[in-house]
Amino acid sequence: MEHEAHQGHTGHTDHTGHEGHHPSHSDHTGHIGHTGHGDHAGHAGSSASWGMAAKATLHCLTGCAIGEVLGMIIGTALGWGNAQTMVLAIILAFFFGYALTLRGVLAAGLDFKAAFKVALAADTLSIAVMEIVDNGVLLLVPGAMDAHLDAPLFWGALAFAFLVAFVVTTPVNKWLIGRGKGHAVVHQYHH
Repeated sequence: MEHEAHQGHTGHTDHTGHEGHHPSHSDHTGHIGHTGHGDHAGHAGSSASWGMAAKATLHCLTGCAIGEVLGMIIGTALGWGNAQTMVLAIILAFFFGYALTLRGVLAAGLDFKAAFKVALAADTLSIAVMEIVDNGVLLLVPGAMDAHLDAPLFWGALAFAFLVAFVVTTPVNKWLIGRGKGHAVVHQYHH
C-alpha cells in the first residue's frame, strides 16, 4: 500500500531509472502516516497511526477497567446479582472513561461544558465497543460471572476480556482518529 501511495504521490515518470529513484524512496517513508497531522478531518485514514490508536485505546481501557472493577467490588459488597453488578460496572466504566479525558481537556483550558462535549465525542464509541466486547467475553468464559473477587478465575477472565476488548477496539479508534473523530478531537488540545 505504501508503494502505491508513493507512486501516486510522485505522479510522474522517473527519468533517472530505478537506481536513481530508489535512494530517495526512503525520504518518503514517514510521509504517509504523517500527512494531515494538523487537519485530521481533511485526510481520512491517513493521519491515524496504529500507535496513536493503541494509545487512545489504552486510555479508554484504563477508565473502563477502573469503573468495571469498582462496580464489581460495590455490587459484590452489596450482595447484588450478576445483572445489577454488570450494569453498575458499565455505568462506572463510562464515568471513569469520560473522567480521564475530561481531566486532560480541562487542564488544556476548556470550560466544563466544552470539555464534556469533547469527552463525549472522543470516547463514546470507543467505550461502548470496549464494554460490549469485554462483558461479552466475561459472559462466555464458563464460571467467570459467578467467580468471587478473590478467585484467580475472576481476575484471569477479566484480564483476558480486557485484552480481547483492546485488540477489537484499537482498529475502531484508528478508524475514528483517521476521520478526525474519537481521540483526534482530544489531540488538538494537547499542543
